[in-house]
Amino acid sequence: MQIVMDLHIVPVTPERWDDLERLFGPNGAFSNCWCTWYWLTGREFQQRSPAERRTLLHQRVVAGPPPGILGYLDNEPVAWCALGPRRFYPRLARSRQRAAIDQTPVWSLVCLYIARAYRGRGLLRPLLRGALAYAQAAGAPAVEAYPIDREGHLPPTQLCLGLARVLRELGFVEVARQSPTRPIMRYTFVE
Repeated sequence: MQIVMDLHIVPVTPERWDDLERLFGPNGAFSNCWCTWYWLTGREFQQRSPAERRTLLHQRVVAGPPPGILGYLDNEPVAWCALGPRRFYPRLARSRQRAAIDQTPVWSLVCLYIARAYRGRGLLRPLLRGALAYAQAAGAPAVEAYPIDREGHLPPTQLCLGLARVLRELGFVEVARQSPTRPIMRYTFVE
């Protein structure tokens, strides 16, 4: 297995839409989500078709600000991270497991996706470092994540919020735990 250590990270702007669409493929990343799960209520999500979710993501990309970042290897989009100010994700406000713990205007990291052919090659850490750099450059005081804290084989749909142990390695600190396997972790930028 080849270990990859470097990704070229860029925000997803309208010029990058075709790359994001190619990365997500015909199934919209995970189960035709098109990374809209945290923007919609459960009912809204279920009532929208995959094509409508794709259109919603496209509209967000066009309207800006960028809803996330893409990671490239050799000009090929291979990784995605959805993040932005917490207020962009209404589902977080309604979640008991991910409820706000204070008034800090954190950015929330709500999805990680690596193309199947590139999984297991060491892309997660560079993708997360790129997300942190992007958020810091945009003025975020901190980035919050909602990873899974379990070991063993986990399907990609469980890993889309990251692994707590990897986030700890990168300097995230657990700030709350409202679920046995889903801590709230935060990376605070030092001024």
